[in-house]
Amino acid sequence: MHITAGRIAAVVTLLCLTTVGCQRKRAGVADDRSCAEPVSRPRSDMTGSETAAPEVDIRSNLELGQLPTRWRTGGPDCVGMSRWQVHEYNPDFYILRQSGCVHYEKPFLYLIFGEERALLEDTGAGAADPAAVVEPLLAQWSERNGKPGTVPLTVVHSHSHGDHVAGDRHFDDDVEIVPPAVDRIPVAFGIDNWPTETGQIDLGDRVVDVIPIPGHDDAGLALYDRRTGLLLTGDSLYPGRIYVSEEDFFAFVESTQRLVDFTRDRPVAHILGTHIEQTRTPFVDYPRGTQYQPNEHSLEMSRGVLLELNTALTALDGILKEVALRDITLSPIR
Repeated sequence: MHITAGRIAAVVTLLCLTTVGCQRKRAGVADDRSCAEPVSRPRSDMTGSETAAPEVDIRSNLELGQLPTRWRTGGPDCVGMSRWQVHEYNPDFYILRQSGCVHYEKPFLYLIFGEERALLEDTGAGAADPAAVVEPLLAQWSERNGKPGTVPLTVVHSHSHGDHVAGDRHFDDDVEIVPPAVDRIPVAFGIDNWPTETGQIDLGDRVVDVIPIPGHDDAGLALYDRRTGLLLTGDSLYPGRIYVSEEDFFAFVESTQRLVDFTRDRPVAHILGTHIEQTRTPFVDYPRGTQYQPNEHSLEMSRGVLLELNTALTALDGILKEVALRDITLSPIR
């Protein structure tokens, strides 16, 4: 295992959690010019994102992809800024981000293509109109792959909160939308026992696993794309504040363990959540409601962050309290 200084620091911090706790700073908004550029050399892809050099993947059976060195957040000047940033991770997997100029939550959406169907996770916040950007992508992909007409679309949600379902209303009736409800998700994805068993979505020569992860929300779910090894964790794991209530804490602990167990014998290229609230400085996050985040954390996290969270939850021994780790914070809802 490759151990970095940052990882050692995170482990040392975790050992201190049960004694003195962690003090957490709040980041002010800095001038973007003060942010150091990453070492990797970016190039522009077809969607205008700055993209790092191709990733080296030792698991030859996974499809490779590229992630931006930076995401557009919203500002400092919103004039002329697009409502959506669209990034092609690879030709069959797209990542969309809603601009902070439209809504401060700046959620991420994921669009996955199989041979017979496309899958969209989440539809954005506030005045979001994801159909305006998703429909052209469906048509473009269908034409490029020689499909008659436009490939059909299924919409699922990482959970039921408003900043992830607001754009549902903009899709036409021929789009299948699976409601984010505990009585509907198992039927749609063949989950016999919620939340202890998993389901599947077959997009045609591409299977996406559906893992129930209630805790942050009763209808929470994670998606695992077998083709890329990407694990989509919604608001249950992302660089920022993970909100959990006292009454849902036990479910959250079990769901985190479920993700650990699920990924134990599966390759995980990246964990991708639906927000970024963390800065690039360990233990420092942006205040809630921040529109412009020039020094934000990367979207992607490793499985190691999941393991750190799981270890921290075990150490709490059933008592919910704030826990600050290097890349995430467990934030109790009081």
